[in-house]
Amino acid sequence: MPRLHLAFALIGLLLLTQSATAEKLRLVADAWPPFTDATLVNGGVATDIVSTALARAGYASDFEQVPWARALLGVGEGRYDVLVNAWFNEERTHIGQFSSEYLLNRIRFIKRKDTPIEYNNLQQLHTYPIAVVRGYAYSPEFDGDVALQKVQVHNFPMAVRMLAADRVKLTLEDEYVARYYLARESSKVRNSVEFLPNPLSENSLHILVSLKNPDHEKIVAGFDREIAAMKEDGSYERLLRQHGM
Repeated sequence: MPRLHLAFALIGLLLLTQSATAEKLRLVADAWPPFTDATLVNGGVATDIVSTALARAGYASDFEQVPWARALLGVGEGRYDVLVNAWFNEERTHIGQFSSEYLLNRIRFIKRKDTPIEYNNLQQLHTYPIAVVRGYAYSPEFDGDVALQKVQVHNFPMAVRMLAADRVKLTLEDEYVARYYLARESSKVRNSVEFLPNPLSENSLHILVSLKNPDHEKIVAGFDREIAAMKEDGSYERLLRQHGM
């Protein structure tokens, strides 16, 4: 009898271990403060919201920070389960399932203060080199405009330094992200650039769950359900306030 009890106990422990392992999701994002950054409290506001909602849905998670192109590739290959900070574009639906919106990003152009550039439509910008982060999806109209002179770079700090050095005429980024990085740049860079008044777009932020994960539909459904519940019970608003937003 004791042996039988021991066998049942071992089987139960094994099943619990397998269940916990199966439900621990591998989250990934690039350094995109204040939304995602391993040096910030709980990985930044977006990472905090995502990991909290997933935990409420029954999923433990680990977070890894890698360059954007590697994060996107890793989701496509199944090395990561969840991309924390994804703007929607059709191409990405071939590698993952999008959640509903959980944050909103306002994308604005940035120029040198001494350059007289106006923006009301994209056609006005066709003559200017624009630094863009490789792999980003800014807006369907911008991404699909082949007449725009897009200069691909690794990240926004590189883009804004190229702009300050007059190697490009424009760059663009979410306003919160741009202000975060500009506050940490040298005064020479920071004081030489400014936002154009009209935004390119307002982009909804989603998680992108790898299609390689067989539970991707269940994960997205649980995440969406808990985000709605967090907005209802006030915990979503509290997280935003804790991160100064």
